[in-house]
This record gives sequence, C-alpha cells and structure tokens, in this order.
Amino acid sequence: MRANAILFGWNRSIPGREQQSAQHFQEFVQYLTGLEQRRDITSFETVFLDSHGGDLNGFVLIRGDPTKLDDLAGSTEWITHMTRAVVHLEGAGAIRAATGGVVMERMQVWTKLLPS
Repeated sequence: MRANAILFGWNRSIPGREQQSAQHFQEFVQYLTGLEQRRDITSFETVFLDSHGGDLNGFVLIRGDPTKLDDLAGSTEWITHMTRAVVHLEGAGAIRAATGGVVMERMQVWTKLLPS
C-alpha cells in the first residue's frame, strides 16, 4: 500500500529566471528518460495545466516501484534537481502519491474507518 508515484509540481518560473527554468526542464526530462531506460522508474508524464488562476501550473508524475522511488528520492542526483528547481521556480515541490491499484487499497482502508 506504499506510494508508487512521485508528483513534482510547480507554479511558474521566478521572473528573470525563465531561461534557467527552460534549461533545467530539458535536463530534468533527460534525467527521467535515463531513469526510465535503466528501469529505475516505470514511467513519467509531464503535464502543463491551462491558465486557471491557481498556484499549480504544471507537474511531472513519476511512477515506479515504491522501494526504487525511496532510493530515487534519497539520491544526490534527485536532491540536486529538487534544489535547483527551488532556485528558479515558484512553488516547486515533490510529494509521494498513490496510483492504480494502490488507490483502491487506500480507499478500502478509508471506507473501513467510516462510521456505520
């Protein structure tokens, strides 16, 4: 029932750091592609949200084995990418997430806790 995904999201580039954001985005996608090719992650998907006035305007959903994601989140490469992102993005952050069958497992736990 462990989280089998990481959601890395952001609001927007810090004004004046747009070029830095664009360069890092390309490097981050290359990094994730390498992780996928080595099977350190199962897959990743990048999503840009349409303008809506909120503070989440894009994210990358990274799927994988929970143990491998634990290793990833503790790696120097990952921490470096996350630290770089904070330098040029507003609202940058990563959070563990549940997808697929794990969602149903968690829903079962939740529904068991509902009062009768």
